[in-house]
Parts: sequence; C-alpha cells; structure tokens
Amino acid sequence: MTETDPALMSAETLLALYARRALSPVEVLKAVMERVARYNPWVNAFAAMNPRALQAAGESEARWMAGRPMGLLDGVPATVKDLLNLSGFPTRRGSKTTDAAPATEDAPAVLGLKAAGAVILGKTTTTEFGWKTPGDCPLHGITRNPWNRERTPGGSSSGAGAAGAACFGPLHIGTDAGGSIRIPAAYCGLVGLKPSFGRVPQWPLGAFANVAVAGPMTRTVRDAALMLSAMAVHDLRDPFSLPDEPRDWRAGLEGGVAGMRIGLVRRLGFTPPLDTDGEAALAGAAQMLQDQGAIVEEAEPGLPDTRAIFSRVWGVALARLIAGIPEERRGLLDAGLLEVAEREAGMSAVDFLGAEALRIEAAHAAARFHQRFDLMLCPATPAAAFAADQPTLRPAEALWRDWAPWTFAFNLTRQPAIAVPVGLDEHGMPRAVQLAAALYRDDLVLRGARALEQAAAIPLAQPA
Repeated sequence: MTETDPALMSAETLLALYARRALSPVEVLKAVMERVARYNPWVNAFAAMNPRALQAAGESEARWMAGRPMGLLDGVPATVKDLLNLSGFPTRRGSKTTDAAPATEDAPAVLGLKAAGAVILGKTTTTEFGWKTPGDCPLHGITRNPWNRERTPGGSSSGAGAAGAACFGPLHIGTDAGGSIRIPAAYCGLVGLKPSFGRVPQWPLGAFANVAVAGPMTRTVRDAALMLSAMAVHDLRDPFSLPDEPRDWRAGLEGGVAGMRIGLVRRLGFTPPLDTDGEAALAGAAQMLQDQGAIVEEAEPGLPDTRAIFSRVWGVALARLIAGIPEERRGLLDAGLLEVAEREAGMSAVDFLGAEALRIEAAHAAARFHQRFDLMLCPATPAAAFAADQPTLRPAEALWRDWAPWTFAFNLTRQPAIAVPVGLDEHGMPRAVQLAAALYRDDLVLRGARALEQAAAIPLAQPA
C-alpha cells in the first residue's frame, strides 16, 4: 500500500480531493473494501457489513459531480459500534442473548453522520454490552490488533479500534463508559475522544447511561474534530443532550498550547500502575508540550479514590442488566460479566447513593483543579496492548490494575478526555497519553492533542 492509496487518507484529505474531482467516493469505498477483504478475516473488526454502502457512495459521487455535497462528511467511509442503533441492522451488543430484529431508527450519533453524508460501511464489534477491555465477545469471538495479531485492540470499542488501525475507513464511532474509546485508541495508535457528557446525544440509553458517551475514533485529531462536528447535534430523544448550537470543532484547533498551564498527574485518588515505557511516553509528551510553550508541572487533583466509586457504578449497572435477561439465557453470557454482576447485586440503595455522592465530589475536585490548569496530562493505559487470547481473570481487580485505571475517573467527572498516540515501544506497539479539560472545554483537549500529534507523528499500522 502507498500513501496515494485512498484507504490510507484522512477524511479531510478525501474531502479536499472530492471537491477538486480528483477522487470519487466510489473509488474510495472500493479501496477500503479491498483492504477489508484482505485483512478483516483475521482482524475481525465487523459485526455486520452494509450491503447498501456502494449505492450510498454512488449517490455521494453524483452530488459532488453536481457541486452539491450534502454535508461536512459527504462520501467519507465510517463505521458504527454495535452498541448503537443503525436502522435496518440488529443491535446485538456482542451478546447471544439479544434480539436479532433490526433497529427501526438511527441512534443520534449515527443520524448525525448520515445527515453529514458519511457512507456507513457497517457495524463494528464490541465486548458484550461494552463491559470490559479485552477485545472479545461471545457473539463474534476475538477481535485482533492490526499492529500485531497476537495483541488485543482493547475494548469495549474493539472493532472500531481495529478498523481504524487497519484503515477500514477514517471515521469510527465508539462509546466510552470507563475508557472504551480511549483504551482501544491507545492500543491501536488512534486518536480517541471521550466528549463532555451530553455533548453527543445518545438514545436509547445503555447500561452505563450515567457515565457513558459516544465519540470519534480516528487517525488524526483534525478528523476527530470534524467527526465531532457532525455528531454533536442536539437530539430531543436524549434528556441529557446539550442544547448548544452546532459548530465546527476544527475552529481554533491550530491555536497551540503556548502559555497553557498543564498539570502532569500521577494520582487519581489512588496511584494507578504504569510500566517503564508508559513513564517514558508521559515524560516525552510533557517535553513536547513544554517545547511548544506550555507550562507543565506536577500536580495533584485531590480526587477521592475513584476505584471505589467506579466499581460500584460498573457493578450495579451490570447487575441491573443481568436482572433483565431471562435466567435460562444467562448461561450464554461472558462468565466474567456474570461474576462482576453477582458480586455487586446485593448492594443497598444507600451504598449506591453514597457512590453517586462521591462521584459528584470527584467532579467538584476536577472543576477546582481546572481553575488552576487548562489541561491535565496523564497516561492513557498502564501498559501496551496485552495478548488477544488472554483469559479474563478476576475482572473486578483487573479493572483498576490492568484495564482502565487511568480512564474511568473522567467518566465519573463527565469532563472531556482524549487519548493521543505519542510513540511506539520497543516491540513496535503504540503508546499514548491522555489529556483532560474542564467540563464542556472539548476545544482545549482537541487543541492539546493536536499539538502532541504534530510533535509525535507516529506511522500507520502495517498489518501482516
């Protein structure tokens, strides 16, 4: 594959070429589908393919030829995680227990992409109900990392991460309740944005409605901002949807970080683990930001122990989910999911409300932190992607030790956070850091990520 291959191009590059009539959406779709045919048999990124994608690309091509593109993303290939409704397709959520009947309407984020003219390639795999980080599920098996087929792409947006790294189109919708956008983005060398809660409307609300968001997973920061512009549109179906006017989130993206105060954080109410390569990536990112004029200093956000809070939110949500599944079908579920649900099923309402009070306390502490600092810089994951075939053992402990110790705090506080790749380790696997900003300052995390991206510039994956 060469750099002139349309499958390797960013959404912005494709759109510029469409406008000059130097490339067509049909040509792009064919290039992407050739790549899917070559690599997806072992990557296993898709839960379902869209048989109408070629027709949609042809309609987009006709609009471009007439000089009348319908929106910001006309003709750009995109995928949808199988936790979200895509009209005409079942929403199986990676589970053998779910209904195979097709959805009758699009989720708000999907509707936003379609309204902007994106060509939907299909639905990507997810861990069962989005419950864990290892990228497998009972319904579709193991999804693998295009950087190394022996490694996981992470989860729960496993297929979106793998599809992005394999260049199965430039735009991918993920969802994130504890790191499910940012972890696979970090493992797969992508940009993964968890927007502020309410920024991207959702419906129907899933198991983790109080902390979950939908957001973009892309190969560039500018594409993430472009995609957010299409997704972040108020939808009355979501009672938490922000009423803000639509905007182009690329505006101000090149403003840089000169003069910004950035707090380098090593504790989130506890001390999450971090390996040697992760320490090096964090130090390197801090230096990149300092070299561009940012003021970076070690800081302590003063959060309560976020492990105790998130474990309750996570466990109770799974227990409620299991309670709605007929008992005779529960044997079809991921054993680890059942383990966590059973562990938390007996929690009292008093204990749960206590966890909610602590969640708000964490959000307050984060808001206070951002009175002093424009951005928070911290790791995205404790280590690089682990083995794809690794069994899920002691999931309650793995959550804060191996999977999501650096990410779930920002779901509790609901502030925006982004994972951005900053280099490769000695085994050629991507390493990333994370930036967070005050609630609703999604523009700042995008600016900071853009500054890091320009300084780091890591290559695309080369599936073997």
